[in-house]
Amino acid sequence: MDSGGSWLDGIRGATVLLAGLLAAAQAQAQAQARPVPPRAAPAAGAPVDPAFEAAKAGFEALPEAERRAVQEALVWTGDFNAVVSGAFGRRTFEALDAYRTRAGGADPLDPRGRAALLAAGAAARAAARFRVAVDPGSGAVMGVPERLLAKRTALPSGTRWQSQDGRVTLETRAYPPGTETLDSLFEKATAPLPSRKVTYRLRRPDSVVVTAETGTGRSYIRYAAGPAGVRGFLFGYDRALAPEVDRLVIAVANAFAPFPEAAAVPTDPGAATARPAPARPEAGPAPAQEVSSAGAGLTVAPGRVLTAAAVLEGCAAPRIGGAPARTLAADPAGLALLDAPGAPAPLRPAGRVEPVGTEDGLIALAPGPDGIGAAPGSAAGGDVIAALQPGSAGAPVLDRSGRLVGLVARYPAAPRRVAGIVPPARLPLVPVRAIGPFLAAQGIAEAKPLQDGGPGAVARAVVGIACR
Repeated sequence: MDSGGSWLDGIRGATVLLAGLLAAAQAQAQAQARPVPPRAAPAAGAPVDPAFEAAKAGFEALPEAERRAVQEALVWTGDFNAVVSGAFGRRTFEALDAYRTRAGGADPLDPRGRAALLAAGAAARAAARFRVAVDPGSGAVMGVPERLLAKRTALPSGTRWQSQDGRVTLETRAYPPGTETLDSLFEKATAPLPSRKVTYRLRRPDSVVVTAETGTGRSYIRYAAGPAGVRGFLFGYDRALAPEVDRLVIAVANAFAPFPEAAAVPTDPGAATARPAPARPEAGPAPAQEVSSAGAGLTVAPGRVLTAAAVLEGCAAPRIGGAPARTLAADPAGLALLDAPGAPAPLRPAGRVEPVGTEDGLIALAPGPDGIGAAPGSAAGGDVIAALQPGSAGAPVLDRSGRLVGLVARYPAAPRRVAGIVPPARLPLVPVRAIGPFLAAQGIAEAKPLQDGGPGAVARAVVGIACR
């Protein structure tokens, strides 16, 4: 594809390497944006679908940010192929059901099942090295699966990312005011060509979407218009790669923000799923025995919770699961062990022996107002970069296979916030090499490899630590 020509010039012919999203997926995205209307019970008393109604009630009981996080995780598990909107519809119901079947019947809407789902989605996202950032070539926010699209080329008005074999391409373009218009771009994208079949077209006042197919590939084109002109992208891949790449196309489409100048922009993985810290009451003094979130811990033995020593600084009366906990031991490396009768069943993951590189995705499991959340991140010189919210000190950090890398050593007392949300930040870790000797000194046996593996299994043993 010539950088100075039209995108469509690159998808002519049967040997085209560009491809895109199925038209059906786009139509499903439109339908998903609207909640499926409840089925009215006819006079004859025909029953409604109880499974659908139960899933709808459970889903809509979650805060909007958590609903979106569930849908995003289902995109990454390959079960959901529609717009991440937070609205419940038939596509969300089917995605939840498909994931539940694969997970052996675990309910992805209860707290533990949801934590496992979020961890599975975060692991898949980290495996793809999906990075959301402003594209300097076009000015739009783009999500790029950098593990697959490792080749990057600057264009005069955008950026091109490609796989090493050239079979997958993501390209952005920006047109200043007075050059291209949505109408002209839409006309080019839908013009009849012998080797191309347009499978879906959508024209709105401020955006266009066109999907097409050729003999060997598919193409997905999206443009949006604003005061700065027109910005958009094309995602393409060989038809044979659809099982692997379909979910990436959906993830890229959901992450796309054409004109981010007026809003805060995430620059690291997981920023889109970060949750704002719960608001504190504005009126009246804080009660003397107010309970606040102090941090996180991992149940490593019956009634024993491992955490970071910083969690207990200034916390004379920690509580876990509503029950009092007490400090059994602490060490200079920054670790502490609590006696916690209210802790869940223990699960001590095996430690990662080999060093963690910048190419390795990490998963941090931390408690939040709606249960245990999974935040994808990356390694940086012994630290972790992730979108973790207050109360994350002591959170276990794992690699994609579920092996323990370390614990978040401490969390800043006054973190930087953007629109009420703490963006991705670099946080220190207590390394796993310090954890083994510390626990051995307390009589806790070495961990064995998990049978079911993965970060989702570890989420069951993560707890929140509160402080009076």
